[in-house]
Amino acid sequence: MSLTKILSVDISSPAHRAGVRAGETLVRVNGHPIVDVLDYKFYTYDSRLELTLQDGTDKTRRVRLRKAEGEDLGLNFETYLMDRARSCANRCIFCFVDQMPPGMRKTLYFKDDDARLSFLQGNYITLTNLSERELQRIISLRISPVNISVHATDPDVRAALLRSPRAGACLPVMERLAKAGIRMNCQIVACPGINDGPVLARTLRELGALHPAVQSVAVVPVGITRFREGLPAIVPYTPLQAGAVVDQVEAFAAAFLAEHGTSLAWCSDEFYLIAERTLPEKRCYEDMDQLENGVGMLRLLQSQVEHALDGLDVETPPSPFSIATGVSAAPFLREIVDRIQAACGKIEGTVYPIRNEFFGETITVSGLITGRDLIRQLRGRALGARLLLPGNMLRAGERVFLDDVTAEQVEQALGVPVTVVEAEDGFDLVDAVLELPRESTPCVLPPEAEYYRYNP
Repeated sequence: MSLTKILSVDISSPAHRAGVRAGETLVRVNGHPIVDVLDYKFYTYDSRLELTLQDGTDKTRRVRLRKAEGEDLGLNFETYLMDRARSCANRCIFCFVDQMPPGMRKTLYFKDDDARLSFLQGNYITLTNLSERELQRIISLRISPVNISVHATDPDVRAALLRSPRAGACLPVMERLAKAGIRMNCQIVACPGINDGPVLARTLRELGALHPAVQSVAVVPVGITRFREGLPAIVPYTPLQAGAVVDQVEAFAAAFLAEHGTSLAWCSDEFYLIAERTLPEKRCYEDMDQLENGVGMLRLLQSQVEHALDGLDVETPPSPFSIATGVSAAPFLREIVDRIQAACGKIEGTVYPIRNEFFGETITVSGLITGRDLIRQLRGRALGARLLLPGNMLRAGERVFLDDVTAEQVEQALGVPVTVVEAEDGFDLVDAVLELPRESTPCVLPPEAEYYRYNP
């Protein structure tokens, strides 16, 4: 079946009012062929459209309609992409998918490297799986920003990191994108002794030369699980090594800021926590372009908490609670709970750091904690009347952990209700801690979202 075949039409939508029917295939919009979601979103943005539709007998008809500029047509297809998600042909030595244990759900083993999801959902691509046609389409449609996993601009080092002969051609492709005015956000997964030090210095220098097309660079530490059998040996960063990377990136950022008015490059919060360094102030992160890579996330959370507490008057003390989080963020979260307590009077709350026994204790972030680890480490502890969990522990849009344990099973095992808090939302955290009314919009993501959630 064609993936541009219309499964349903939203009632009262522009397409419904124009008489578009489920079962028809969308062939063209204003004469442009529709291959996938990028074509669809780009060519249906205008207010006046002519749709070419095909029925099951290959007969075509044309439908003209008017709508508000940017308004969605109201058509639903088999997949969000209107195509199959494109898999990655690289064999990166640090790929988290290759460090997954056997026996988990199939979607967690899918490696995506899809330029369309880079633009639409913000995930990162390596450019090695990008065809010339796709590259030209990005340029022709002026799709921005594109998020790129660079890791190293040295061709030999990058080819070794990605274990792909095409990986060395990253910089020339980025230069083409920059020349076309395409904006780029970049990611560097740093591996000790491989792409830090002089290699990192070259990478930052060459990415800086592409500014302003390159608008931000995140440097994050490699994540190492205990499931690396058959993979190249990589060791996690020590505090001393992490501190050296922080110093290197900060020195580059300070020089770049003085010359260009932006720092361009930042280390993730995790690098500072590993190095046992104080996080930079929130203002240092400028527009927070790299939140998805954990850059400035904790300072933003702290700032939002301060705003939420400003002028807040709590009449009724909240019920006792506990918070479970990753080992790395637990001390910072404890400080936030203490700040809420100082502002609002007596509250009873405990922060529990959860060791990652499932993947290995070198993994310290909250987003990779499993339901089994939660139950095992919290059973019998003083949890109060409720347990607060960051939303990134759970599958996107659902109450299911990475190991398929549900939030309801955690509640049953621990004997307390679970409240899910947006991981990067200090306002939501304050509301949850103080049991204030919470206004929220459910997060609904396409099924493809899980393909890249655990893929650095």
